Amino acid sequence: MSELKAITTYQMYINGEFVHASSNETLDVTNPATEEVISKVPKASLEDTRRAIDGSVQAQKEWAKLPSSERATYLFAISKEIRSNIDEYAKIISEEMGKPLDQAVVEVSVTAEYFEYIAGWARKYEGEIVPSDRENENILVFKQPIGVVAGILPWNFPFFLIARKAAPAILTGNTIVIKPSSVSPNNALAFARILDKVGLPKGVINIVTGSGSVVGEELSKNEKIGMISLTGSTEAGSRVMEKASKNITKVSLELGGKAPSIVMEDADIDLAVKSVLDSRIINTGQVCNCTERVYVHENVADEFIEKITKAMSNVSYGNPLGDEQIDMGPLSNEAGLKNVEDMVNRAVENGATVLTGGNRVNTDAGYYYEPTVLTNVDNSFEIMKEEVFGPVLPIATFTSLDEAIELANDCQYGLTSAIFTNNVNYMMRASNELEFGETYVNRESFEAIQGFHAGWKKSGIGGADGKHGLEEFLQTHVVYIQYK
Repeated sequence: MSELKAITTYQMYINGEFVHASSNETLDVTNPATEEVISKVPKASLEDTRRAIDGSVQAQKEWAKLPSSERATYLFAISKEIRSNIDEYAKIISEEMGKPLDQAVVEVSVTAEYFEYIAGWARKYEGEIVPSDRENENILVFKQPIGVVAGILPWNFPFFLIARKAAPAILTGNTIVIKPSSVSPNNALAFARILDKVGLPKGVINIVTGSGSVVGEELSKNEKIGMISLTGSTEAGSRVMEKASKNITKVSLELGGKAPSIVMEDADIDLAVKSVLDSRIINTGQVCNCTERVYVHENVADEFIEKITKAMSNVSYGNPLGDEQIDMGPLSNEAGLKNVEDMVNRAVENGATVLTGGNRVNTDAGYYYEPTVLTNVDNSFEIMKEEVFGPVLPIATFTSLDEAIELANDCQYGLTSAIFTNNVNYMMRASNELEFGETYVNRESFEAIQGFHAGWKKSGIGGADGKHGLEEFLQTHVVYIQYK
């Protein structure tokens, strides 16, 4: 065990003030690399949650009256402050959820870029003028804010998801109540200091920590909420939709994934190996859009499997805040570790072969699992159908592109997919026939902030990023103007 450190006590940010929970109850936050409690955060009550919602309601009308360019100045100021504190926030993220420090630095940097990028849309998003069927009439289509947004965050990209939800919400004239994950809430509560420093009007962004059964449920069913944006599991999305349905509240959901990568017989094998490896071990495999299963053409299967197995066996892992440079940290919690362990064990019991890894790492502390490659699997295996969310790569073979596409599509999820080939016909067929919101060709599976990140099937509703993601936070108001 590492040397015990002082436990930090955080406060929520409600209506422009730093506050404890009304009950003074707290939740413990644990470092997954050491299993030590590192902080205590408020466990918000129903009263606290409603107070945050009411604060956002009160702030929204005045906030929406500001010109979008003026609202953008706050986003630019937030971006500047993030850039001035990259190392601080990266260390908070690494400590609370186990992300390697270099990856945490990237996350914080991209968060700053995201606020800046969205701010640049202030003078660009627009309505329309539509021709009328009547004389002396104009039809105007306005784009207007929805009202109060609820942003429910996951634990795997806790800082970036603040920007993905808050930046477009507030730029377009909404206000937002953010609920961070109880696994990694520290970064969001520390981020509130930036909001306070830049003088963001009170109530525009509220940050409330607590249980999903209290805070998350109230955000999902409160009639004052105009939109719920959630990133999380498919099960969580289903629960939110059920609660939101009573008020017909708009939902935007980024949910689970089981991303396939197809390696064709003409692929650059070394490129495919590197891209799949990067997609599988980033954030210890806890990324919904990164490769979770591989289908490799039988003519190149031996070469690909040999090289990816060697690459996975050479992955280094350890404490993200230790002295050594590592490729991978621990899983973020014990439940996640046990899920990975159980899924691999069941696959082996059903006949899968472990080429490397396959075990929980025996250490004094920390939720570590070995980088793992499995073969002798097919689409009947649970591990080829359900999200692992860990550093495990099951590999199956195929004989034709038709078969590969059929196997890839044989899944309840449809978030991302990838294909490795130099044949433009294969590329185009995959682009047209893969049933996923995104397809990556000859590269790792990771999206761009100017694109549109959206899933099909049980991977979600709506989407984020770019022009289309910004429009998620707007509603239309059509005005018919008759004149003489």
